[in-house]
Amino acid sequence: MKKMASEFKEFIARGNVMDLAVGVIIGGAFSAIVTSLVNDVIMPIISLITGGIDFNNWFISLDGSKYSTLAEAKTAGASVLAYGSFIQAIIYFLILAFVIFMLVKAVNKLTKKKKKEEVKEEAPSKSAEEELLEKILTELKKKNK
Repeated sequence: MKKMASEFKEFIARGNVMDLAVGVIIGGAFSAIVTSLVNDVIMPIISLITGGIDFNNWFISLDGSKYSTLAEAKTAGASVLAYGSFIQAIIYFLILAFVIFMLVKAVNKLTKKKKKEEVKEEAPSKSAEEELLEKILTELKKKNK
């Protein structure tokens, strides 16, 4: 038990755990933004394009009764196959995946640019011995011509 506790303490002490925690918190906040983007921007546009169809009200009542909305069916306690909600979840996932892809792409571009700048700044300076050897080599090349 003590060994497990010390291993856990070592695990928590690593920076990766804190990075993961920050990522989860930011991911949760980012999820709210994407949810709003999907529900408040994208879905109304899709609904407009499809003639006012609301995906949330696409469902099949499994008890055989007819309900005008999904909310009405759920209030009545009916079992429903809410495939419209599933379609909306797929659209949400695709938008989220695309936004994350674009963010990762932007971060990678910035990282590459920063690395290139660091490489340029880290141009190796020549030691006195290397400079002397280059001078000797230059002189030898002049004499051999």
